Amino acid sequence: MKEDYFGGGKLLIQAGEFLAAVSHPSSRRKQRLDPGTAALLVTDMQDYFLDERSHAHIPSANAVVPQIKELQRFFLNKHRPVFQTRHINNSRDAGRMAHWWNELITAENPLSSVTKELIHPDVPVLVKSQYDAFFNTALDKELRGRGVTRVVVTGVMTHLCCETTARSAFVRGFDVFFVVDATATYNRRFHEAALLNLSHGFAVPVLTQEVLEYEKI
Repeated sequence: MKEDYFGGGKLLIQAGEFLAAVSHPSSRRKQRLDPGTAALLVTDMQDYFLDERSHAHIPSANAVVPQIKELQRFFLNKHRPVFQTRHINNSRDAGRMAHWWNELITAENPLSSVTKELIHPDVPVLVKSQYDAFFNTALDKELRGRGVTRVVVTGVMTHLCCETTARSAFVRGFDVFFVVDATATYNRRFHEAALLNLSHGFAVPVLTQEVLEYEKI
């Protein structure tokens, strides 16, 4: 079920193949990343998913850390908002996730923290309890308070929290840009399936370099 489809120097090649397979040229033409109203979302880049000791380790997750780090640096340098999320559950807020997964990510778990490589004093971390980063969090309020109308989604897992958050952002009225080489999940089938579905009606798939080339941000 798990495979390292981005590791070993395969990131840019594989991401390019994903983009070619799922892109809808019309949507990529119609929606442009208006730099002045964009925010970066970094979803659940926690050691729980990045550390090889964890049963939830995502083999390709560490390969996207440099991409996310570069995007985070870029947005901060351009004085655009960046928000990270940290998925934490307890018996009261887990809901159906408690029945679906064998283990919940609790605050006491030493692997529940955001990976040190991405921690930044100017980047707030929003704690969430469900796949959707907007559910019972201040994310929507924070984005609107900063005049954000477009969100750039990165992080893990592509087909769970990232995809759910992208869909939620869309139905809330945000234009969504989903970074193909700055998201990761357990295997390439999950990754491509999420990209295919999202690109049809919810989000514009983009590469990290494409985002960095928007000079007006």
